[in-house]
Amino acid sequence: MTCRIGLMTSGGDAPGMNAAVRSVVRTAQHSGAQVFGILDGYRGLMNPETGIRLLDCATVSGILSRGGTMLGTARCREMLEVAGRQQAVRALVERGIDRLVVVGGDGSLTGADTLRQEWRNHLQAMIDEGTLPPSVLEEHPVLSVIGLPGTIDNDLCGTDITIGADTALHRIVSALDAIFSTAASHQRTFVVEVMGRHCGYLAVMAGLATGAEWLLIPEDPPPDGWEEQMGMVLSKGRAKGKRATIVLVAEGARDRQGRPISSHYVQQVLEERLGEDARVTILGHVQRGGSPSAYDRNLSSLLGQRAAREALREHIDSSILVGMRGNRPTTIPLMEAVELTRQAQASCTHDAELKGLTLRGQSLADAYHLFQVVNGPPPANPAGKPRRIALVHSGAPAPGMNMAVRTSTRWALAQGHEVLGIRGGFAGLARGDVEELDWMGVSGWAGLGGAELGTSHGIPSGPELYSAARVLEDHGVEALLMIGGWSGYEGVHRLYRERTDYPAFRIPMLCLPASIDNNLPGSEFSVGADTALNSIVEAADRIKRSAVANRRCFLVEVMGDMCGYLAYMSGLATGAEKVYLHESPLTAARLLEDLQELKGSFEKGRSVALVMVNEKAHPLYTTGVLRALFEEEGRAQFDVRQAILGHLQQGGDPTPFDRTMAARLARAAIEHLQESLEQGSDLCGFLGIQPQGIKVWDFHDYTRMIDENHRRPRNQWWLDLNVVVGDMAAT
Repeated sequence: MTCRIGLMTSGGDAPGMNAAVRSVVRTAQHSGAQVFGILDGYRGLMNPETGIRLLDCATVSGILSRGGTMLGTARCREMLEVAGRQQAVRALVERGIDRLVVVGGDGSLTGADTLRQEWRNHLQAMIDEGTLPPSVLEEHPVLSVIGLPGTIDNDLCGTDITIGADTALHRIVSALDAIFSTAASHQRTFVVEVMGRHCGYLAVMAGLATGAEWLLIPEDPPPDGWEEQMGMVLSKGRAKGKRATIVLVAEGARDRQGRPISSHYVQQVLEERLGEDARVTILGHVQRGGSPSAYDRNLSSLLGQRAAREALREHIDSSILVGMRGNRPTTIPLMEAVELTRQAQASCTHDAELKGLTLRGQSLADAYHLFQVVNGPPPANPAGKPRRIALVHSGAPAPGMNMAVRTSTRWALAQGHEVLGIRGGFAGLARGDVEELDWMGVSGWAGLGGAELGTSHGIPSGPELYSAARVLEDHGVEALLMIGGWSGYEGVHRLYRERTDYPAFRIPMLCLPASIDNNLPGSEFSVGADTALNSIVEAADRIKRSAVANRRCFLVEVMGDMCGYLAYMSGLATGAEKVYLHESPLTAARLLEDLQELKGSFEKGRSVALVMVNEKAHPLYTTGVLRALFEEEGRAQFDVRQAILGHLQQGGDPTPFDRTMAARLARAAIEHLQESLEQGSDLCGFLGIQPQGIKVWDFHDYTRMIDENHRRPRNQWWLDLNVVVGDMAAT
C-alpha cells in the first residue's frame, strides 16, 4: 500500500513554511509516497471533503519564494473537544493517512501529539459504533507525528532556530536601520516594539545587530527602579554625543511583579522623567510577512526533507521534532521540546536568574550578555595596566567587517585594554597607518557595509616584513586580530613563519573569517557570505519574475572564486534547475544531458528555468560559452539570457545573520587573545563556527586543512547536501 502523509501548517504563519511544504512533497514523491495537504490547519480536518487535497510537484511549483503558507492556517476550537478530535482521526484514517507532518509552534505540535495519543481509542470507538471496519486497527495501528518548528519568535526549545525567525529579523533590522537615520536627524529617542510574547530572541538579536541602547524582554524582568537605571544609561549616551537612541521592547515584556511593560509606558517614562522627545513604533505583522530570506528557505528545505524521511520510516511510537542543532538537522522527542518551552515561558514572570534564556539555549544568553556590554555606556578607566590589541583587515570587503571591528573594540575596551586600528590592511601596517580606536569612534558601525578601516589584498614580504615588525614594536602591539579573507589568512601565516627572524611577530595572532566566498578553513560560515547569498537570491527572484511569460532560461553567474558555496546555496534557495560548480567539473556529456532535460521540461509547459553558475566553474565552459551552447541547442524551446551579478553581491548593508555572527566571533577572538596574553602564550591561529560552537585552530593545522591550489577548505560541509538536493529533485 502506498505510504500516505498528511501535511499541515498551523498557528501563526511564518516565512519559509512554503519552502518546507515544497520540500516534504518533493522528497515524499521522490520515494513513491503521497502527500495530502490539510488546508487551514486543523480546520481542514473538520471539513475533509474540501479541506484535504493531494499535493504533487506541480502543486508546489513556484512557492519557494512566497511568504505565508499556501496551505493556510486558522484556529480550530473543535480540536479542544473529544468529538472534534475523533472527527479529525476519522478524516485521516478514511483517506489512509497515518503519518502527519505539522509545521507550527508548541500549541499546534501539542495538538498533533494529542491526536497520536488518542488515535487507537478513537479508532476503537468508531469500530464499536460500526462506522469503521475492525481491520482499520491492523492497517493503521499508529499515527506517526513529525513536527517542524514554524514560529517567527524562535520560542521553541530543542532547536537552535525556527522557521521564519531569520526573515522576521530581516524585517526588524531593516526598519531599525531606517528609524535610526531619522532619529539621528532629530536627536530623538524611538521606542520600538517587536514581537516576542514569551521570548526575547527577536529583540536581543535585533538590538545586537543595530546598536540599540536598551532592551526589555520577557526572560529578564527588570527590578523595581529600572526606569531610573534606563534613564541614567541613556543620558550617558547623550552626554557622549549620541544623537539617536533606540529602546527595544518585546511585546511580552513584564516586570518582576508580572505587570506588562508597554512601549507607550516606556515612552511616557522617557518624556516625563528625562525630557526626551520620544516616539513609538510598533512594527506588528510586517515582521511576519513577505518573501523568506535565503537562510529561511534553505533551513525549511533541509528540515522538510528530513521530516519526510522520518515520515517514510516504519511507524514512530512517539512524536518527534525535527530541528536544527549546530547547523545540522536533528530529531528530539516532540513533547520534551514542548515541556522545555513551557518551562522557559513559566520562568519569565518570576525568575531573576535568566533561567528562561538558558533554557532556550546558551547562545541566546551569551548574545544578551554581549548586547549589555557592547551596547551599554563606555566603561570607566581601567585600574590595571592595559594590553594593546591591534585590528587589521585583509582581502576583499565583506559585509559585517565593521560590526566585527565595533564589537572587538568595545569588548576589549570593556576588559580594560587599548585598541589600535590599522588602516589599509598589511600595507597600512608596513606604512605605520595606525590609530587608536575608542568607544564612540565605532558608534554607528554596526550596520555599515564595506570596511571603515580599509583593506587590501597584499601579503607582506621582503622589506614590508621588517617595516611591519618595527611598527608593531613602536606602537607596543601585544596581540593582533585580522578580520578578513584568504589573503588575510595567508598574511598572518607569513608572519607566523617569520617569527624566527622577527621577534615582534611572537605575539598572539588570530584570524576571524570574513569573506563572501565562504572559502576559509575552520569555519562553516564566514562573515559576509549570508549577505551575498541574500543579494543573489533577491536578484534571482526578480529575474524569474521577469521571464515567467517568455519561455526563457537564465544563466546567473555568481562570485565565489573556485568555491561553489554561493552558487550551490543560492540554487537551493531559488529552486534552480541546474547548478554548476568548480567542485563538480563540467563535461560535454553532462551539458548535453542537462540541455535535453531542460528542453523536455519546456516542452511540457515550463515557462522559466534558472541555472546558477560559479564564476570559475570551468576554464573552458565559461558563462558566455554556456549561453552560446544553450542558445544553439534550445532555440526551438526557449530563449537564453545571462546575468552576471558582479559586485552587488559584495556591497550593501550586512544581514542580521552576518551582524550577529560577526559580533559573536569578535567577542570570542578578543577573549582568546586576552587568555593568551594572561598565559604568556604566543598563539597564532584562526577561529570559526563549527557544529559544536566557536572553535580556535592553531596555524600548525592550516596547511592540512586547505586546498591551496583552489583557495578553499579541503572539506566543505555543504557538499554533503547533495543527498538532500537529490531527494527534492522534481520527478
